[in-house]
Amino acid sequence: MQPYVPGEQPPAGARVIKLNTNENPYPPSPRVAEAIAAELTADAATGTPGERLRLYSDPAASALRAVAAEQAGLPIECVLHGNGSDELLAMIVRACVGEGETVAYPYPTYVLYETLARAQGAQLAVYDAPSDFALPSALFTTDARLIFVASPNSPSGVRYPNEQLERLARGRPAALVVVDEAYATFADGDAMALVGELPNLVVLRTLSKSHSLAGMRVGLLYGPAELLRGVAKVKDSYNLDRLAIAAGAASLRDVAWTASNVARIRGARQRLLSGLRALGLEVLPSEANFVFARFASAAAAAAAYRFLRDQGILVRYFPARMLDDGLRITVGTDDQVEAVLAALQARPTVS
Repeated sequence: MQPYVPGEQPPAGARVIKLNTNENPYPPSPRVAEAIAAELTADAATGTPGERLRLYSDPAASALRAVAAEQAGLPIECVLHGNGSDELLAMIVRACVGEGETVAYPYPTYVLYETLARAQGAQLAVYDAPSDFALPSALFTTDARLIFVASPNSPSGVRYPNEQLERLARGRPAALVVVDEAYATFADGDAMALVGELPNLVVLRTLSKSHSLAGMRVGLLYGPAELLRGVAKVKDSYNLDRLAIAAGAASLRDVAWTASNVARIRGARQRLLSGLRALGLEVLPSEANFVFARFASAAAAAAAYRFLRDQGILVRYFPARMLDDGLRITVGTDDQVEAVLAALQARPTVS
């Protein structure tokens, strides 16, 4: 079993343009800092700042789930919280897959799926996507117990229509279909309308990307109440701390702030797409906060990655099958987009 390898994290204070882990380049809503400050204010009884931190957090994260449920138009029982969407993925695998049962997903996609499946002793059914990263036809006939579909997918940025996701779930009624929508807020649509319509489909979200809360680790899972009760059986008792619950709820409430940042990123994404194509690169149409640019060869992509790193620009290079000829580039600010385009324009030519 190979562990999940996250993107490079530069040391604090390093002067780099960090476009390798799909973080939001803009700060979270000011309401987040206000909510955290309120949680840390002096207790009325003791007058001691931070007094509440000696107490456990709400194991049900009710304040967070109530806001998420209201915005989704669902009962609170149809929302489950996690320490980032990664913990929710781990909970789903632990709760739903026994040793020797099968986990299926398209390739390439989020590599954590493989790590979690192998940790559970599960079998893998991995289906290569076509060159346009559409869902592979073999996925619709799999006998897997659990099917992961990242939409928009990483590293391609391709989103899958609800009609395909519904067909997948209805066609495989014995499987649980997990639609991992970490990047859906940047897309033209999402799969939330399917929640509650299909008993074997859940939708996963994170506040790390669109809400700029990667450092707080807040994830949300939407699905049928009975199914989520089963997944919650393997949840850590106090998996979200007091500050994360307060921050997540405050961020969800500030819809306008999130929408404004998302609009800025979508605009910068289009400029990045156009700029990369003008440099002669093949770029997939992305609905996420990143793009995947293909070079003439794996050697050219690796050389571009190293050149950018030498210039203080971090992007993501995957030395893996079907990916080693490309770079995944997070959409940053307008200035950061211009910087990466200028650096790629100046890179040495490698065939």
